[in-house]
Amino acid sequence: MDRLWSPWRLEYVTGSKPDEGCVFCLGDASDSERRSLVIYERKTCYVILNKYPYNNGHVMVVPYRHVPSLTALTQDERHEMADLQALCERALNEAYTPHGINVGVNLGKPAGAGVLEHVHVHLVPRWNGDTNFMTVVGTTRVLPEDLPQSAARLKPIFGRLGGGGGTEKE
Repeated sequence: MDRLWSPWRLEYVTGSKPDEGCVFCLGDASDSERRSLVIYERKTCYVILNKYPYNNGHVMVVPYRHVPSLTALTQDERHEMADLQALCERALNEAYTPHGINVGVNLGKPAGAGVLEHVHVHLVPRWNGDTNFMTVVGTTRVLPEDLPQSAARLKPIFGRLGGGGGTEKE
């Protein structure tokens, strides 16, 4: 029998990770694990890799401010989130050449929100046939690229397409 090892998911599936506050509030630069997933920053929002992705290249656009809904965002934040979603689409298409991209916001627990208090937008690259027997029968996803490789692939593309070295935060 073949085995697929993904030990980084243990804390997620068992819920054993201690509560460290909001997963999207970056706080200080000492949180190197969370910071290593950030692939692009602007003034009011940033782009981060999903730590538990559905597919390789699964990114999220997140405002720096801790707010629970789109209506709680300022006009500048909403506009920047939309601009970053378009940038994500371009970067994901270049990096992964997916056949499609799911874009979504889950507002409220019944809508599938895992983090209720900090609004964020998911962009998930999709390919024809990416739902295979492992996902359907084994309820297991096979991801051929780890997060550091995804970050290394995406950061230079975001920097080039976004018009800078990867950071525009003032």
